[in-house]
Amino acid sequence: MGDNREWLCLGWTQTRCQEKEEGCVDPETDRGSTYAELFKQLDLNYDGRVDINELRIGLAARGLQWDDAEEIVRQGDSNQDGVLDFEEFSGYLRAHEKKLSLIFHNLDRNNDGHIDVKEIQQSLQGLGVEVSMEQATRILQSMDRDGTMSIDWNQWRDNFLFNHFQNLEEIAHFWKHSHMFNIGEHHTVPDEFSEREHRSGTVWRQLMAGASAGAVSRTVTAPLDRLKVFLQVRCTTSKRVSLWAGSKVIIQEGGVFSLWRGNGINVLKIAPETAIKFMVYEQIKCRIRSSREGGALRVQERFVAGSLAGVSAQTLIYPMEVLKTRLTLRRTGQYRGIADCAGQILRKEGVLAFYRGYLPNMLGIIPYAGIDLAVYETLKNAWLQRYSKGSADPGVLVLLGCGTVSSTSGQLASYPLALVRTRMQAQATCEGQPRLSMLGQFKHIMFHEGVPGLYRGLAPNFLKVIPAVSISYVVYEHMKKILGVGFN
Repeated sequence: MGDNREWLCLGWTQTRCQEKEEGCVDPETDRGSTYAELFKQLDLNYDGRVDINELRIGLAARGLQWDDAEEIVRQGDSNQDGVLDFEEFSGYLRAHEKKLSLIFHNLDRNNDGHIDVKEIQQSLQGLGVEVSMEQATRILQSMDRDGTMSIDWNQWRDNFLFNHFQNLEEIAHFWKHSHMFNIGEHHTVPDEFSEREHRSGTVWRQLMAGASAGAVSRTVTAPLDRLKVFLQVRCTTSKRVSLWAGSKVIIQEGGVFSLWRGNGINVLKIAPETAIKFMVYEQIKCRIRSSREGGALRVQERFVAGSLAGVSAQTLIYPMEVLKTRLTLRRTGQYRGIADCAGQILRKEGVLAFYRGYLPNMLGIIPYAGIDLAVYETLKNAWLQRYSKGSADPGVLVLLGCGTVSSTSGQLASYPLALVRTRMQAQATCEGQPRLSMLGQFKHIMFHEGVPGLYRGLAPNFLKVIPAVSISYVVYEHMKKILGVGFN
């Protein structure tokens, strides 16, 4: 074998064979031995076959997605017996490496056999994903094992060998993917999901995990939420009520369990609200993509799509918001349940009563979502640039801290609108009080209570932010494991 001989390597890239004393080594044979070692590690029961459960265990041990196992078996199982023998296993890996090679060369814009920071940034921008040089550096460092600030084919292949990514868009999604979990009443822009996640059912399992996290966190923090609503709509303004005094009034009127009034419907509305929001978001996303020949959504497009999805979901479930406020404020024995409350409102006040406070609620979504997203991304990126070393993942505590600060900032901006919404929803519970419009409520509050009146109930609202975020995150991660969503 002379110096001019070239091998068509396993990754379908042509590399000049490096001649050694014993002659040239066929990369096909070399990769075959690697496949054999991998197969041996995955074959836990030593029967010469790898089933889905063995593959799931192997992927989980590598911190990879569990549902990739089903896709690997589906594509590699040529005889359709539900397991992979060595020939099927190695055949799948060869085909997958070919796809990874095509993606690698797509990223390697100057064809030098390496991917650098600039190429990552340019490729993501070509998909409509705007990233800074610092962010692209973090992405590269998460794969760079030798500290050269570039990725060669071997590093690329080994990093994504068992991640079943089909194209560059799915890998870009993997790089920018963030956890989705419900931390309260407000709703930020939903995340995007790949086609593979839609096919495998990952999207709905992840939405279920988010809804479960929201239900648990709202139930735990329900006493603070009820105290907030109580302080917001207390009908007398002649005397200010402290947190402790408000709690005593609530407990004296209905006992300790009255602190959870209204929580039932608050939990019930999480699932339909989340489902509607994400279904509408997907439809809007498809419309935007079709209008400009596909590609990933840009940040501003995701914000618009997310805002419209949030407005749509809120519009459809808003009557449940009104019911939640009325049930939260009800006196002992006033309503026999959710159906009785809805019936009384319908008979006494009419259908329009179920949409009182709708306008300030919709207006409140815009500043909350915008500020929450902007502060969260700014804080996270600032931390990564200053403190992160070799990883694009800032860690759980940093994400919780960023989420808490961003949520608090968003609430400060939108709280007056939320207070006006709640007062309009509860007007019928305050006998002798005028029925006011949104502007009328603002004028009434400013005249009788001043600017501080726009922030009544803010203290218990802030007190629940940290536990709500923390509980949501913990429950979300555990539910992902239970439902088999896997790991990012």
